[in-house]
Amino acid sequence: MRKILFLAAMIILLAAPVYAAQSTIKIAEGSACMGDDKSRKQTETAALADAKRNAVESVKTYVSSATEVKDFELQKDLVSAYANATVEVLETLEKGWYKDPGQGDCYRIKLKAEVIPDEKAMKKAGAKAADAALDDPSLPLTVKVWTDKTSYAAGEKIRIYLKGNKPFFARVIYRDAVKNNLQLLPNPYRRDNYFQGGVIYEIPSGKDQFELEVNPPFGEENIIVYASVSELGDLKLKDEGSIFAVQTRSKDIGVKTRSVKIKAASDDAGLAAEFSEVKAVVKTRK
Repeated sequence: MRKILFLAAMIILLAAPVYAAQSTIKIAEGSACMGDDKSRKQTETAALADAKRNAVESVKTYVSSATEVKDFELQKDLVSAYANATVEVLETLEKGWYKDPGQGDCYRIKLKAEVIPDEKAMKKAGAKAADAALDDPSLPLTVKVWTDKTSYAAGEKIRIYLKGNKPFFARVIYRDAVKNNLQLLPNPYRRDNYFQGGVIYEIPSGKDQFELEVNPPFGEENIIVYASVSELGDLKLKDEGSIFAVQTRSKDIGVKTRSVKIKAASDDAGLAAEFSEVKAVVKTRK
């Protein structure tokens, strides 16, 4: 079995609220017409704003209907968090001008957007649901990553554990002290990256052909988990035998991964993909 030499490390989980890394990815459309009061540029800007507004409203409705919780106050906090969300455009799918018989020149845009809930409201909701979040599939996707120990000496092997509250797809990245990114899952021997909710998974295990053995260099490292209820976007990878070296730039990994593959037999505009990003910070020592 090939060994991947990682460092002597102390794993420290970020003290983040339960929902701090959550978001929802949505395909949404928006439109606007010129009329007498808008230029073409202003019309395009108005259509983009309309698409973002529609994304937020759709996700708010989705969260409200999907989150079947008994605690009405918790549900209200979650909906409030998304009502005050910010929107990041991940991809513009379609855009263009068209003639409307009644309004003249109009502009339509279709985009894939990440709707990021208000942090303060999510903290409030997270405080109420912290104990039950990982066992309640009715709540938004919640994923946790941790390790078997809090510190390691040279030659010891690191075990990573992963759990979510509902079925999800995941990409597990190990970012080392010199900022190289290694994709632990999926890997050449374990392509399946679909996990059941409520189950604790161990990495490495099963078909994995690597071990996480403690070795230098020393410095801060991260175990990063990107998870979604839909399949994740693709990265540029290089087969290193038992794991993949990530050739996508570090700053682009999150964006590429968030290009989730929302699929539907017909109209995909009504679908949403819950997304979660969590990490464990790794500080090394001799």
